[in-house]
Amino acid sequence: MPNVTFSSPRLHKDVTVYAVAGDRGTVLALAQKNSIPIPFDCQNGECASCLIEVVPLSDKTMGMDLTEKEKTVLKSLGKITPEEIARAENDDIPPRFRLACQMIVRDQDILVRFSGEPGGA
Repeated sequence: MPNVTFSSPRLHKDVTVYAVAGDRGTVLALAQKNSIPIPFDCQNGECASCLIEVVPLSDKTMGMDLTEKEKTVLKSLGKITPEEIARAENDDIPPRFRLACQMIVRDQDILVRFSGEPGGA
């Protein structure tokens, strides 16, 4: 089971929760289940209100598929480059910024940072 640590100015301290590997839940779903206040609006990868920064916490890195909506939104925000998309798709090197409503939790310990303001990691 991976550990997902949430860090934000909206939290009194970092919160680490255990995610069930393979349950295909998103970071946003995991946050909601554990009362972590990641802002969100559409939950469909179109508004960017759930922008997060993801930092791997171990040497074990796993590629994380980007949805087409996520690529479009992150590019429009200047949070991802075409080169980062290519590295994610071809080399399984995950990008730093993601949308919590689109990112599926994998079997990897990660730190998830969010500002608490819609659209601001």
